[in-house]
Amino acid sequence: MQGLSPLALSSDIALSLGGEASDCDPGALQARVPRSTNAVTVIEVYADIWCPFAHVGLRSVFQRRNELGRDDVVIRVRAWPLELVNAAPLDVTSTAEHVNDLRTQVAPKLFSHFDADHFPRTSLPALALAAAAYRQSDKQGEAVSLALRNALFEEARDISQPAVLESVASACDVDGPDAEDSEAVRAEWHEGASRGVKGSPHFFCGEVEAFCPLLDISKDEKGHLHIRQNVETLVWFLAECFK
Repeated sequence: MQGLSPLALSSDIALSLGGEASDCDPGALQARVPRSTNAVTVIEVYADIWCPFAHVGLRSVFQRRNELGRDDVVIRVRAWPLELVNAAPLDVTSTAEHVNDLRTQVAPKLFSHFDADHFPRTSLPALALAAAAYRQSDKQGEAVSLALRNALFEEARDISQPAVLESVASACDVDGPDAEDSEAVRAEWHEGASRGVKGSPHFFCGEVEAFCPLLDISKDEKGHLHIRQNVETLVWFLAECFK
């Protein structure tokens, strides 16, 4: 793809992240605050916290932003509550299979301690906490969005449990969510639907958008997922955002 050399990615750069972190300290992915409120670029991502595909995609975008030193780029993770979209909670068995597919096919350093026995029954309270964090600041919103996913997929913590949410909120210096934040989750869902969100994760930046830009996903005749990295699409999207 022509014209993308300034953002050329190696074949595994987006999935090279690994290791352990806790609460509000996602290591190399630590959220950054823009140097100035002037000319801030905003990447919006509609995603659910218990979506493993979003976990992979978000980490890749945060990593690339930080590698480029683009502190002028804010990443706002909006709620795309799959249990409301699909009128049912995410199925733990299917999600565990998707985690295994991602880990074995494209992301061997992620999902290091995922445990289906600690899979949440709902993501709505966690989404409300993320909304509360963004209401306080973009920096705190980014940090909580990363910390919640890290807790679930890298630390085997049930993010539907109040104690886990309180731990993340405390570590990130965020006040707990209230009714306004719960309403914000539903409002973002409806807003995403009006913008044509296809699923989790769906990225927007100005006039450009991309659904799950890092991964090409298909199913075989037995219903098994086949996943490969689609680095070219991610590079194109980020090049448009980081102009």
